[in-house]
Amino acid sequence: MHKLSDVARKLIVKTTAGADAPERCAQAFTVAATAVAAGAQVSLWLTGEASWFALPGRAAEFDLPHSAPLPDLLDAILAAGTVTLCTQCAARREITPADVLPGIRIAGAAVFVEEALSEDTQALVY
Repeated sequence: MHKLSDVARKLIVKTTAGADAPERCAQAFTVAATAVAAGAQVSLWLTGEASWFALPGRAAEFDLPHSAPLPDLLDAILAAGTVTLCTQCAARREITPADVLPGIRIAGAAVFVEEALSEDTQALVY
């Protein structure tokens, strides 16, 4: 049986849920942060209502009982993984690269597909 530390794998977590579906949103961030802590290469994609969490202060507004604070999870992912805001989602919300937190990039479907189809990669969508 292989342990995560024995196999270099990448995990892509795409979350479409924000404050509109708090449990799904928290699960996505928790899974991504847990994978980072386990040593996986993690790429978190913010889409749909989760797009707002790319902005300063927005994660701090999120509250879900019995869930880790979203800012802490986001910080952990940013420290050791990548966080990407969907291009179209950003445009629909008039979010520009100058608006987002340091370390968050804006990219589109072509980049997502390239990541998702790379070798030894698992993608999860919440």
